[in-house]
Amino acid sequence: LVVSVVISMMHHQLTVAFAAAAVAAIFLLPITSSAFTASLPRSRSRLSSRLADASSPPSFDEKAFETDRLAKDAQAMNEMSEVATQEFAKLRTPWKWRIRKAVWDYLEEKNIAQFPRPVHHRIPNFMGADEAAENLASLPEFQAANMVKVNPDTPQRRVRHLVLENDKTLLTPQPRLRTGFFQTLKHGTDAIPSHTPIESLTSSKGAAKYGTPITLYEKYTVDLVVVGSTAVCPKTGARVGKGEGFAELEWGILSQQGNLDASKVLVVTTVHDSQVFDGGVEEPWKSLMEQQEKDGVDDDGTNSQTPFGSLTQHDVPVDIIVTPTQIIRVPDETKLPKPSGVYWDLLSPQKLAQIRVLQELKKRTEENLGESLPSGPDEVLPPTASRNRKGRGGGGRGGRGRGRGGGRGRSSGRGRSM
Repeated sequence: LVVSVVISMMHHQLTVAFAAAAVAAIFLLPITSSAFTASLPRSRSRLSSRLADASSPPSFDEKAFETDRLAKDAQAMNEMSEVATQEFAKLRTPWKWRIRKAVWDYLEEKNIAQFPRPVHHRIPNFMGADEAAENLASLPEFQAANMVKVNPDTPQRRVRHLVLENDKTLLTPQPRLRTGFFQTLKHGTDAIPSHTPIESLTSSKGAAKYGTPITLYEKYTVDLVVVGSTAVCPKTGARVGKGEGFAELEWGILSQQGNLDASKVLVVTTVHDSQVFDGGVEEPWKSLMEQQEKDGVDDDGTNSQTPFGSLTQHDVPVDIIVTPTQIIRVPDETKLPKPSGVYWDLLSPQKLAQIRVLQELKKRTEENLGESLPSGPDEVLPPTASRNRKGRGGGGRGGRGRGRGGGRGRSSGRGRSM
């Protein structure tokens, strides 16, 4: 009897449960059905989108590509740093390497350096590059020039802008002469109409896009030459570049081809004040001179008064040094002479193999002379620089004028000679 009662109660509870479930289904079915139906278009849309993405070719992610390239460049640069220091200390002008390293390190340490960074193994961009360019444009020699040759490096980009803005012809080389020779650009012509933004013409890419390529054998006259520098001596005009010798090669080619009078054309450079040798009073020169005194006088021309040693025959000194705060004219009585022509006996096979225009010039010269030209000694070519867009100090081209320690300062002391 007890068992029968329990079974009866369980049967009654199950009946109630099934009934409740049936009622819930009756009321909820329209709601869930409606929600499911409404979700179908969205599901179909997502599915169609995925199928379309799968069938179309992937788009080129320029930003990701550039980020990856820069990261690999930076990694390679770090790996080469130690080797480079050891190798370039053995060059025929080791004093140049000591100066380069001291200046590059100082500009980075004091955050004077500007994009592209790090500045090692390049013509360093610096705070106040734009203001230095404006000071250069005030020179009477600049104002009188019709054609101005300017190097393609970043700190001289504003100089190139001012050349075009002042209705002059800009002559600029392909970087490292690796893809060609020179281009000429003149704003407001049939080739470059006046509505073309000048800013788009002043990069290496812009010069290649809008410029008119010229050959070795065209006739034109260069009135003024602007070069970038890592360091300069205001007494002699001795200049240290980035170590690749392209400013000298370009000068040699232009003077040999009659496009430039080496005895008359002035060479101007724009640099930060700290890149100008001050006698060892302030950094980076103070530490450099102290180390030189500690190590003893070298046999490469340096002495207790200067870290600048003897220049090689093809080195091109400067006549005028322009900084964000001053214009320095190198005194005629202490200024070093300029070379003329290409010194084939100093041109290494490695460098010649890099530059097609030099190979062409040497071949043509040998044909005209009817004899072979000499070749220079072998050399270890310097590493190229890496770009780090996230370097300290933020990017920006030039920036406002800054004095030696990076503090702000307006132009002063014009016409000063040392």
